[in-house]
Parts: sequence; C-alpha cells; structure tokens
Amino acid sequence: MRILVTGGCGFIGSELVRNLIRNGHDVLNLDAMTYAGDARSVASIASDPRYTFRQIDIADADSVNAAFSGFEPDRVFHLAAESHVDRSIDGPGIFVRTNLVGTSVMLDAALAFWRTLEGAAKDGFRFIHVSTDEVYGSLTASDPAFVEETPYAPNSPYAASKAGADHLARAWVETYGLPVIITNCSNNYGPFQHPEKLIPTVIRTALAGGQIPVYGKGENVRDWLYVADHVAGMIRAADAGIVGRKYNFGGDAERTNIDLVRSLCRLLDARRTGENPFESQIRFVTDRPGHDLRYAVNSQRAQSELGWVPSATLDSGLSETVDWYLAHPDWLSRDAAEVARLGLEQKQRTSR
Repeated sequence: MRILVTGGCGFIGSELVRNLIRNGHDVLNLDAMTYAGDARSVASIASDPRYTFRQIDIADADSVNAAFSGFEPDRVFHLAAESHVDRSIDGPGIFVRTNLVGTSVMLDAALAFWRTLEGAAKDGFRFIHVSTDEVYGSLTASDPAFVEETPYAPNSPYAASKAGADHLARAWVETYGLPVIITNCSNNYGPFQHPEKLIPTVIRTALAGGQIPVYGKGENVRDWLYVADHVAGMIRAADAGIVGRKYNFGGDAERTNIDLVRSLCRLLDARRTGENPFESQIRFVTDRPGHDLRYAVNSQRAQSELGWVPSATLDSGLSETVDWYLAHPDWLSRDAAEVARLGLEQKQRTSR
C-alpha cells in the first residue's frame, strides 16, 4: 500500500513508519521537524527506496494538498500533534494551531483527494486519526476505565486541542462521509521517546546523578502502553475497523507515577551498580496545574472487534526500554538548550 503518515519523525510516528517499511509499504512521511521530531528515529529506513520524507507544516494547506495529489495514498495515519502537557500550559497557541487547524487541513485535503477516487480505491481508503485518553478527563481511584462512549472533559490546553481535533474528525465522517477511524491511546513508552518525557527523564537524570523529579507526591495514576503494541493496534484498526468508530488502546497496566519511577530505579540498579540505589535520588517537586489524577483505558472494543491485545506487560516493556536507552546513551544526551531553542523558534514562527 501507499501510506501517508504525519508526524513520522516523532516517537509513535517513527515506530509506525519503521513498521510499515519493514512490511513492504510505500510511505510518505510529513513532519514539520519541530523540537519533537528527530531524524535519528527513522535513520534505519531513511535510505529505503519505499520511504519519502517531506518537511511540511500540516497547517499549510497548499503543501498538504500537494502531498496528497502527488503521492495518492491508500491510507492516512494522522499522528502529527503537539503533545506535551507542560508546554501546552506555557504556550497553548501552537497546540491550537497544530492540533486543531492542522487536523482540519488534513481532513479537508483527504476529503478532496478521496472524492477523486473511484471503485475499490475509494471504498478502501481510510483516514486514521490518532488521539489520546486525556480527552476524557480525569478518573477517581474507584471510577471504571474510559470507554469509547465516555464523555469528553479535557483539563489541559493539550487535551482540549486533541478533543477538538477528535470532534472535527467525527464531523467529517458524519457530514461528508470521509472514511475516518479515531483511536485513543493511553501513555506510550519505549525506544526513541523524546528526552523530556517521564521515562527518558528518569533514566537520564538517574544516570547523571541528578535529582529525579516527581510531581506532587507521585500519586497520579497512568495506564502504560508499549509503543509497538499501540502501532499494531493502529494498523489493525485500519485493516479491520469500522468507519466512524472509535477504538481505545491501553496496556491494562495502571501504575502510580512514584511506583513507575521506583520500578525504573530498580531496573537501573540491576544494570549499573553504585554506592547508593538510584531511588535515593528521587525528589518531589511542585505539582503542575490541572494535573489529572488518573487515566485508565478499557480496550475491550479493540480486543473483540479487531482481535488486538497488547503483547508486552509493563515489566517486560520497561525492561526492554531501559536496555534500549542504556545501549543508546546519545539519545538521552540530546542538548536541552537546543530543544528549548527549537521550541522558542516554533512559537515565534506561529506568532508571525
């Protein structure tokens, strides 16, 4: 197949791109290469003749339309998004532009292209809109896990922008008939994750001998999903999902932040001996505004309708993840000042 991927140099997108190339598909990767994009994540397949990269801002309608008409995809996986909650609190504007405006541009371009298709090509076209469990809001300790019908109640600018994008995707199905499938996932982890995210931050800071930061008392609960399992679910949704349906993907692996951090410390202790256990470096820091207490995802629809189940347990996935970062120390040493500079330049471009 010919598959267009947005955000394919990001954490989840690059896992998808590598998977698709390994399985013989032609891939066009559209990525604006903001601070979250990293060419190293697709270096292993960059020279493959089936892989094409274009540095494109998905809010640029002319560039996006040209990509559709030139590549003529059979499928679209739309992952490009601003996704860091703390950054959304400091600067929500870019989240609105990328996640809302960018998604509307992508949907419009897909609709215009889809309308040119006929027969089996038109019937088989799919647009997979990839979202997050954060659109559902926060759960108490005793609440049942999120299901696809859970009302939306986003609590951060990031979550609100993704919720709006989900509503746009649904509207393009209902109004125009565009064959869209929406997926919502729990917290992903694994190789190639951006260094500012929780798990890479813990590993990097622990190895550097610094203070490992944990928000509040570390009591916030997240459901963790190994990135390769998430990608397998997205592909399965494209293969077997029902147009207009939503599918939740979770790892069935809830853990408090402090317990997750301690697990990582113990895994590092087993691999790097020192005078003191890494857990001694944990420090609690001021909680962020609007920090949701708990996320939990019910994946029964994906399991029953798509035949998807996560293959990694949290323990096995974390073990593999720690080993990968230890084998790739250059990934963890990405210069923080450069990351901040790219983020600032991005905000400046958006404000012009």
